[in-house]
Amino acid sequence: MRQDHSITPPRIRRVAAALAVLWLSAAATAAEPPSAPEYGMRLQEAWIPMPDGVRLAADLYLPTGAAEGTRFPVLLEYLPYRKTEARGRNWPLYSYFVERGYVVARVDIRGTGNSEGRLIPYEYSDIEHDDGEFVIDWLAKQAFSNGNVGMWGISWGGFNAIQMTLRNPPALKAIIAVDATDDLYEEDVHYIDGIIHVDSWMMTQDLDNSRPGAPDYVIDDDNFRDRFDTEPSMLTYLRNQRDGAFWDRASARDKHDRIKIPSFHIGGWYDGYRDSIPRMLERVDAPVKAMIGPWIHAWPHDPYPRPGMEWRNEAVRWWDYWLKGIDTGILDEPRFAVYVRDWHPPGPYLDFAPGRWRWEDGWPIARIEQRAFYPQHDHTLRAAATREATHALRNVPTIGIEGGGPVMWWGDVAHDQRPTDAFVLTYDSDPLESELEILGLPLAQLVVSADAARANWVVRISDVAPDGTVTQVAGAAFNGTHRNSPREPEDLVPAEEFGLDIELHFTSWVFPVGHRVRVAIGNTQWPMLWPSALPVTTTLRLGGEDGSRILLPVVPPGERPRPDFLPPEESPTMPGYESLDVGTSSGYGEVSSVDRNPQTGEVTVTATNTGAYRYPWGTETYRETIEHRTSDEQPANTSVKGTHVMQVQLEDRILTWEAELDFSSDAKNFYYRYFRRLSKDGEIVREKRWNEIIPRDFQ
Repeated sequence: MRQDHSITPPRIRRVAAALAVLWLSAAATAAEPPSAPEYGMRLQEAWIPMPDGVRLAADLYLPTGAAEGTRFPVLLEYLPYRKTEARGRNWPLYSYFVERGYVVARVDIRGTGNSEGRLIPYEYSDIEHDDGEFVIDWLAKQAFSNGNVGMWGISWGGFNAIQMTLRNPPALKAIIAVDATDDLYEEDVHYIDGIIHVDSWMMTQDLDNSRPGAPDYVIDDDNFRDRFDTEPSMLTYLRNQRDGAFWDRASARDKHDRIKIPSFHIGGWYDGYRDSIPRMLERVDAPVKAMIGPWIHAWPHDPYPRPGMEWRNEAVRWWDYWLKGIDTGILDEPRFAVYVRDWHPPGPYLDFAPGRWRWEDGWPIARIEQRAFYPQHDHTLRAAATREATHALRNVPTIGIEGGGPVMWWGDVAHDQRPTDAFVLTYDSDPLESELEILGLPLAQLVVSADAARANWVVRISDVAPDGTVTQVAGAAFNGTHRNSPREPEDLVPAEEFGLDIELHFTSWVFPVGHRVRVAIGNTQWPMLWPSALPVTTTLRLGGEDGSRILLPVVPPGERPRPDFLPPEESPTMPGYESLDVGTSSGYGEVSSVDRNPQTGEVTVTATNTGAYRYPWGTETYRETIEHRTSDEQPANTSVKGTHVMQVQLEDRILTWEAELDFSSDAKNFYYRYFRRLSKDGEIVREKRWNEIIPRDFQ
């Protein structure tokens, strides 16, 4: 099957694009403007052959209106997220680049979407990367290609772009990674900060990958063998609960010296994958650019919260330099653009994040001062350690709902922290007499102990406004059994005191005059993080020369140059692809109810989401519900139950895919129960079930 869609080329060059770099410093005034929009766009399907005979499905978005024989650089987005259904998203996103003289290739990973072959066993496997090298080589050799390939993407696409730089394929000349990280263990969504995390994404992606390609949805034995009956990848992650070789396979976190390909990293303060940005700037010897703005896990030209910016203009300047040989001046600028966040009230919703852009030369920033703040015996926070004291805290496993936003990670716009802070140790500064700006990764240096063999620690920094509202600024957790090594965990020795350094996640914030800085220290952040199995009381030692403290990366007052990014540009839509129900604002299940039983101490948190799309061949709907449950008295007995339903209504049939997860724990084991079901016109066609007991490995 082949589909061909076209749009006519722009009639004029857009003046804004031609003037985009006039704000550059004097050293860059000779730079050329980025490529102007002078082409139209058409969509062509293609098959990319792999050495074993499997073919990967590709959508090629090609420029029109060029002279015969013109060759263009190719930009590759390589994902499992079903390219055919995603055309409504891809058409407007890619048009910006195609109009400016780039071919964009969107390729379904093996066994996903419309590609052939057996489903990859888990994210970022060697199979995926081996295929990726052949895809890059194939694209470089096509008649439309000038031989230069760039790789880019958000989330999964950004992850595998970073990972492909470790392989340095010859035709790959540069990458852009949006909302992606180089650390698969502690910063991806499976073991956040080394602690198990379960949300709806795992179930959603598993069910989606079990489906055949659109629009034909061929249901046959090949589909059952290669997709529907394959083992869920979550089982693999559960069998690898500690750091080690499995997570090392595709992590760049300790291999930065192997990266020779120029990379541009884009992140958001409300995205969970932002910590890799300072590491890449500091540790990679190849050319690196970066920016971080006020967004969740989203493209900066279509952001939440606002303000957005036309990052694709900066991307074209980057691609022009590395793939077309045009000096756009992008390497003459400072390497790092930072959106400095000003105070805003707590969420969970925030339409506009106040702040301003600023250039920085890179990372680390020499003028930043690591300023120590010391928790005090009277629960104040001061610049010097004084009286020695020990504070004890009985862990309340059911708290933390306010800390992680709707997606339950260290991102999004968190709720008011007061309900959580009521059950943890808090330390507040005096009202500030002058603004205090921080930028970086705060470091909590704690002296702690526990009366049980297992315990986690959670540290948060917040802004306490004069009206009492508490806005989360930064946070992180730590699996106490990883205190010596996440690869070789060890039980805690009850009552034994030890030092614990907890690096908080990357942040920017300006505390206004009259506000207070709060440090909160607890032992749980549920349901973001699975509770430790044992009831526990922990202690925190304060005061003296070696007592607990927190280091804040304080930015001294002073002016810095500011970038002048273009505002977001409207893009053409693709006929026949329409969102009928966009569901939640985050795109994930968001909390719809919290049920607390004061007699049993049990708490149930329910999150839901729905969506509906119209395609040229039919209508697709989905709905999901995920229920988290734990108790203060029996934290070992924690559970997650989730259901997910995807339905496609075609002219001649209705296909329904369902999945149900029942995942729970006790003190020793995790219990995994999962099934997939396919129905046609209400009649069951196929079911597959998994039931496995997996020992808890220091979780």
